[in-house]
Amino acid sequence: MNSTIALIQKYYQSFNQQNVESMLQCLHPQVEHEINEGAIEIGIQHFRQFLHRMNTHYKENLTEIKVMVSEDGQFASARFIVNGTYLQTDAGLPTARGQHYKIPALGYFEIQQGQIKKISNFYNLKKWIEAVQ
Repeated sequence: MNSTIALIQKYYQSFNQQNVESMLQCLHPQVEHEINEGAIEIGIQHFRQFLHRMNTHYKENLTEIKVMVSEDGQFASARFIVNGTYLQTDAGLPTARGQHYKIPALGYFEIQQGQIKKISNFYNLKKWIEAVQ
């Protein structure tokens, strides 16, 4: 259980540092990434591309991170606040003008062999759109 907590904390610390390589080290080679309101992508290369897109359009920092882990350490969830700046217009979303936003979000993780095998992220897209309009 403690190793899973450390893994999730390292993942989010790497996110806040915008350290893509450190984030990728936390992932299973066939990681399943369930994007909020989107598709499920499989594999580290897809995740790398996702991070590149995110870092192009958004600058985000997570605060108030609370991690919960199952007794066997195979499942974890996290609740946090996303503090962000909308840098560049993302396809199908409002026009970016450097707007700041602060929204709650959730992450759900499945752990396999000490690595993150599945990541699902959830936030209220409608509330995010309201924050940037």
